[in-house]
Amino acid sequence: MAIQQLIKPVLRLSRSSVRVARSLCFTAFCCSVLLAAPASIAANTKQSSYELMSAENKAMQDDPSLNPAMFWVAEGESLWQTKLGPKNMACTSCHSDAKKSMRGVATQFPKMVKGKLQTLEGQINQCRSTAQNAPALAYESKTLLALTAYVAVQSKGMPITVKETPTNQAELKKGRQWFNERMGQLNLSCAQCHDDRSGLKLGGSLIPQGHPNAYPIYRLEWQTLGSLQRRLRNCMSGVRAQQFEYGSPEMAQLELFLMWRARGMPLEAPGVRP
Repeated sequence: MAIQQLIKPVLRLSRSSVRVARSLCFTAFCCSVLLAAPASIAANTKQSSYELMSAENKAMQDDPSLNPAMFWVAEGESLWQTKLGPKNMACTSCHSDAKKSMRGVATQFPKMVKGKLQTLEGQINQCRSTAQNAPALAYESKTLLALTAYVAVQSKGMPITVKETPTNQAELKKGRQWFNERMGQLNLSCAQCHDDRSGLKLGGSLIPQGHPNAYPIYRLEWQTLGSLQRRLRNCMSGVRAQQFEYGSPEMAQLELFLMWRARGMPLEAPGVRP
């Protein structure tokens, strides 16, 4: 009887602490990865996360008949020719054949446009507002993703050309700051995972270098196409940080730094990822 009385409080304590224990285990696991030896990837060697995928997923990205993102590309081609607004203007009215006029365009964004840092999605909305007098499209909407994918695919295989200039220098500096700044309850930065520990494993999966050369991507986890900003918000949520808003200056600055960091890498958009 005395033994049972001693055991019962311990059992009650264990049950009441299970959630705290799980949280501590998760945090300890993350810390163990971050404190591990740096990855063996050579310095300055840029690696697309495509290289970390299974042969099946690589084949899905490589074959247009298997890549689910091509449904959005087809929709984007139709939207490119659709006339809108009181001016009855289509994208093709100004830009003609996208296969020619949009070749290389996606490799240059984000970039400064009339004194403002503009992402590719932001530029598409800017064109809609000024040239077509049409309402801006919501981020992650099927229409904006489709148009972005259609423009991006015209540059597939071309090297990313984003570079530091006198006009974007301040924005690039802010983007680098966001990449290296610790955030959230887990107090982690993008750089701690994607610079310092790329190639190590977290939760059984290899940590990629975090290059944005395949966006927009069809992610199997999402079962849909998604933008780079969606992925960045996922990461912020993962470290329990307040997410940047879609289309915010902070998002554009971080995108700029990431594309500058990936300069020279071939564009894979629209990509496939697990």
